[in-house]
Amino acid sequence: MCVFSCICSSSSVILKTRSLLSVFEEDSGMLTDYTNQLLQTMQRVFGAQSEMGLATEQLSRQLLDYEKKNFALGKGDEEVIATLQNFSKTVGELNSLHSELASQMADSMVFPLIQFREKDLTEISTLKEIFSIATDEHEAAMVKYSRLPKKKENEKLKADLVKEVAYTRRKQHQASLQYYCALNALQYRKRVAMLEPMLGYTQAQVHFFKKGIELVSKKMESFLNSVSKMTQNIQAQLDVEAEAMRTCQKELLSMDDTVYMPDKDTECGNRTLIQKAGYLNIRNKTGLVTTAWDRLYFFTQGGNLMCQPRGAVAGGMVLDLDNSSVMAVECEDRRYCFQITSPSGKTSMILQAESKKEYEEWICTVNNISRQIYLTDNPEAVAIRLNQTAIQAVTPITSFEKRQEGSPNPDRLDAPRGAHATRSDSQKSGSAPEPEDLIAPGTPIQFDIMLPASEFQDQNRAGGRRTNPFGETDGTTESDDSLLQQVFAVRFLGSMAVRCGDNQEVIYEAMRQVLAARAIHNIFKTTESHLLVTSSSIRLIEPQTQVTRISFQLEEVCQFAAHQENGRLMGFVVEGRDWSDGNEEGEPSFSTFVFESNTEGEKICYTINLAKEITEAKKDPEALAQLMKNMPLTNDGKFLLLEPGTGDSNDGEGQEDLESEA
Repeated sequence: MCVFSCICSSSSVILKTRSLLSVFEEDSGMLTDYTNQLLQTMQRVFGAQSEMGLATEQLSRQLLDYEKKNFALGKGDEEVIATLQNFSKTVGELNSLHSELASQMADSMVFPLIQFREKDLTEISTLKEIFSIATDEHEAAMVKYSRLPKKKENEKLKADLVKEVAYTRRKQHQASLQYYCALNALQYRKRVAMLEPMLGYTQAQVHFFKKGIELVSKKMESFLNSVSKMTQNIQAQLDVEAEAMRTCQKELLSMDDTVYMPDKDTECGNRTLIQKAGYLNIRNKTGLVTTAWDRLYFFTQGGNLMCQPRGAVAGGMVLDLDNSSVMAVECEDRRYCFQITSPSGKTSMILQAESKKEYEEWICTVNNISRQIYLTDNPEAVAIRLNQTAIQAVTPITSFEKRQEGSPNPDRLDAPRGAHATRSDSQKSGSAPEPEDLIAPGTPIQFDIMLPASEFQDQNRAGGRRTNPFGETDGTTESDDSLLQQVFAVRFLGSMAVRCGDNQEVIYEAMRQVLAARAIHNIFKTTESHLLVTSSSIRLIEPQTQVTRISFQLEEVCQFAAHQENGRLMGFVVEGRDWSDGNEEGEPSFSTFVFESNTEGEKICYTINLAKEITEAKKDPEALAQLMKNMPLTNDGKFLLLEPGTGDSNDGEGQEDLESEA
């Protein structure tokens, strides 16, 4: 029904016109709301199609990236890579179709509906506002006209009001005509606006499917069939592998629970390993006196100890094992603990294995790596040979004097002069001496100095005097006026016979063999002693009893040195005489003693060297006076070797420490 026809028929039907206008306005409002909702839905469809185009484009690129990943377990991926490349090409063609479909949707579905909303519905809203304004102006003019006075009329005022009423009435009439015409036209335009977007959407989809049918040709069908057969073959292989794994799982689950128990192996570990991996507990400091243990995965790689924390893709280096030292240690609350120390002695770590076998294998493996066996052509054979040598080197000797009697090859010790000549020849040629030239293979190692009961009783009989390690006298003085008395806290690690005494390399080789034998045989207990260096002798003293465990005259010490890497290790070579062959003069024999000190070994070596200088200077009074003039002395006229670490101490403690060490 047309609003305009109702208006033109008669002015008496204004009430009917206004009622019909309210119906048209309500219909226009409902149409506006529905159009907005429909437009949002169509824009969502268009957005999904656009996202589909972008997603297929990204999928095409992602399929090509599979080849660039270089998977570590990429065996059999050649066919997969070729197939994915073909799929990438197909997806790229589909992407072009999706992009074209999205463009068609934008032009034929979304745009017409937006145009209807912006043009027709917005026009209705604007004309309604204009009609409302014109109506308000007409009502205001009629109010003024109705207020004209009844008795006395102002003709000019009346004429102005009449003109204003006529103008506003005409303006209202024109606005209403335009508004009513737009409402009548909207009834037809909304039908077109509802059908045109769906027509464009359907045509775009039909075009897309036609293009898709052309793409999926016979060539594509054969390609898809080949891919289907490939996946079926892979699935068949997976089924076979899964069945094998299920069988293996059944066998493992049927085994006894002792397989999972830690420390169940009673056999000894492999001592010739050059690489090892497994979980260890590492002790970390959490405070000044508190520690915590963390369970981490450790493994060796070349000459490095690596650690891989939980969740990490790869491991990182923890410690360089070349020339490092390893030994078993005792922890109060843990078993199977061992300590690895860097060559410099500044870095060390305490680790715990879960079983005795693992504990022994880790110690042997680190010890083998520290010798750089892994760099040789046949590291396994070298490790076996060195392990056999270390086993032969440890014999149960209880007396230092019986060491040579227990040697498995006593005739090898009869050639010290030949070894000395070999050393001289090697120095001339510039080549390093071989370990066999320095120490005879199979030489026993003594890990402790045990005094016979007779010797211990002789030192404690009446008149026997115990040695004061601090150089103080107790009323009885020695006949020899010692100008130097220096005490060091040391731990005796071992001693062994060597072939020569004029080469520091023999000390380094003895250190290596002693530490290796201790690590292999789990000998980690040591006793602290006092090493007293005087201007005439070197004595090893028991701290509690002050009994001299062993003593050497300074002339017998022919070589001494500190370890090049671990500064706390030092040793010296003592020359003796061997009368086993019946020779009146005796053949020279050499023994090396290895110690670990609480201070730097260089200080002990410096003290021994100074003692030798004093011994030589005693032969010449002028040289002795010059030496005493150049060196600082204590109050009692002895040589002062160590400077006080701090200034004046409370209660004279600093002075006591100074006297004890000087």
